[in-house]
Amino acid sequence: MDESDSLDSGLLGIALSDSDAESGDTTPATKKASQEARTAQSEVDFQAVKSTYRAKVENGEIWKTVRLPLGPQVSKPEVQTLLHAVEELYFFRRFSEGARFARSVLDDDAGTGKSDGDTLKTLSYYEKKCSDKIHSS
Repeated sequence: MDESDSLDSGLLGIALSDSDAESGDTTPATKKASQEARTAQSEVDFQAVKSTYRAKVENGEIWKTVRLPLGPQVSKPEVQTLLHAVEELYFFRRFSEGARFARSVLDDDAGTGKSDGDTLKTLSYYEKKCSDKIHSS
């Protein structure tokens, strides 16, 4: 068997090419249209948004936006807000507030199944960590 034959077939004979070149349907007009779809916002619209944009600053107050009691089923964005709130309080070393917040969410759920088990476990973890920090200082 010739060495060139072994390279042209089998596992080592994989042809690598650009998928756009293979498909043959990508013309300059198609590329321009797809780029316009990605950047559909006009410069005027962008400047209008830019002039009113303010960066969101997290300063330990997320927990104040949480409304208890929670609804019958907690959505994923609500769960993320709950966890970010307690994590933020812990990060800013506001341990007593963090422990109280975690306990209030846990009490609100109280076995009703509003939140999933992982969320409740994480809230319990942060409640314990905050309590431990309070007692150790």
